[in-house]
Amino acid sequence: MVEKHNINRMESDTIITRSVQARIEERLFKGKAIILFGPRQAGKTTLISNLLQSRSEQILSLNGDEPDVRELLTNCTSTQLRSLIGKNKIIFIDEAQRIPEIGLTLKLITDQIPDVQVIATGSSAFELNSYTAESLTGRKFEFKLYPLSCAELIEHHSFLEEKRFLEHRLIYGSYPEIITTPGHEEELIKLLAGSYLYKDLLTLEQINKPVLLEKILRALALQLGSEISYQEIGQLVSANSQTVEKYIDLLEKAFVLFRLPALNRNVRNEIKKGKKIYFYDNGIRNAIIGNFTPLASRTDTGPLWENYLISERLKMLANRSVDSKCYFWRTTQQQEIDYIEERQQQLFIYEFKWNVKKGHTRFPKTFLRNYENITSKVITPANYDEFLYSELT
Repeated sequence: MVEKHNINRMESDTIITRSVQARIEERLFKGKAIILFGPRQAGKTTLISNLLQSRSEQILSLNGDEPDVRELLTNCTSTQLRSLIGKNKIIFIDEAQRIPEIGLTLKLITDQIPDVQVIATGSSAFELNSYTAESLTGRKFEFKLYPLSCAELIEHHSFLEEKRFLEHRLIYGSYPEIITTPGHEEELIKLLAGSYLYKDLLTLEQINKPVLLEKILRALALQLGSEISYQEIGQLVSANSQTVEKYIDLLEKAFVLFRLPALNRNVRNEIKKGKKIYFYDNGIRNAIIGNFTPLASRTDTGPLWENYLISERLKMLANRSVDSKCYFWRTTQQQEIDYIEERQQQLFIYEFKWNVKKGHTRFPKTFLRNYENITSKVITPANYDEFLYSELT
């Protein structure tokens, strides 16, 4: 076990470089707006601020949370925008989803003031995407920033040091504030979960029952790693399946959780429309159910390990801009594969085992007989660095 003072020392080091930063820098001044999505407190503002510090151009920074900024950038003309921007060559708009019709404003800047680079960030893909999707068709580069990834942390302080934090990550997650403020993890993740889950979501007209939202989240958190049914969740929380699906869709667009669909193509008894729910961050999931008990005393270590690996893998694929379709697989006879990726007509199948002493893992023969071009691997604490950092197979 690593002593706490060593953990404190390593966790409070210098600024952690984000993988997506280099890709954003490559697309500056290419004639398109740059849009950065991501949950609150994932580090969007810090990333863009770090990026801009190295630039020589004059920069105008605005925050959509400020009422006068919202007024200035709502229903403005290109003439007004030129006056506002002045001699600046980069305009950075933080929390852009707070500005009504921001898509039209970004379109005006991109079309009418082409020598100016606009960068906008937003914590709600639902709001910002709805404002920019049509207005900025063909005029934007989109990026997503998630909580810190295992790969980013390995780059920051080596795999050996990151591995010492593995159990800590499974309990408290990887939000920047959790990483850089050791000793206060439980307090901070509880505060973060409240702000992160409710501040954006409860401003949406579609969320008119906050208590129902909390019940759905708790039900999903308690079924982590299990196949879920909208109807069954609805029965648990006294809501119809359509309402449950709508709330889950909004939770996904707010970067709280994501759905993993079932793969089904060849086998008669495959689950056809199955889905599992995972959280983008283990700490948020544990805060929802109020359980920060050490792994040795938990009954959900397997689901936590599975959630961590899949969410971290998705971060890595996104950060590397890898096009991959992701699934799980199950039959009505309960044959199962934890996680599958499909890339370039190949299937990469994985089983996740926390306890490496439980014997050899065999992949279902039904799957192996019915699918081709398969690569299989079992991921354990002994080799998870390969899965999350050093390879794509």
